[in-house]
Amino acid sequence: MTSRLKRLAVASLATALATLGITVANPSPASAAMTICYNTSQAGSYASVANQAATIWNNATVNLTLSANCGSNLRIYRITGGGSYAQRTSLGNGRVYIDTQQAAQYSVLRIMTHEIGHILGLPDNYNGNCALLMSGGSAGTSCTNAYPSTAEANRVSNLFAGTFAATERSADRAGADIFRDSWPSMLTSVS
Repeated sequence: MTSRLKRLAVASLATALATLGITVANPSPASAAMTICYNTSQAGSYASVANQAATIWNNATVNLTLSANCGSNLRIYRITGGGSYAQRTSLGNGRVYIDTQQAAQYSVLRIMTHEIGHILGLPDNYNGNCALLMSGGSAGTSCTNAYPSTAEANRVSNLFAGTFAATERSADRAGADIFRDSWPSMLTSVS
């Protein structure tokens, strides 16, 4: 069995087990099918956070590896104001913008890992569940979970394995390549 088929079999098994409610750890890939080169030259003080987020995704998925400053599939920017967001141009390609104001309210590692999740093909899920990375800011400012759930990681692994039909992949995009409003501003009480 080729290593690609082995990785696909492991990802499929993990997805099936997750469907049954059984959680398994995803093994690190022996060799990745795709390398996503990310560039942190405009990330400022968030460059090390981008590296941490890349490590999280590398350990959680198969079929891809995020690698620092080997190219520019993914560019990461530090901005002030306007909110953190991702702009995906295609699967594995795009830009992530981390807003310093939101990073002061929410876990910056959670924001970074979440926004990279959009570049890797995941949509927002505003259900408020802190265990789901893609719930973003709906889980509140106290949520610091920066790790994708087994289902989220398996979805990314399957997208990069090419196991979904083109219609399923494009359905994730739903005509919107810019993912905004994942991180609402901190609410203030009115007396």
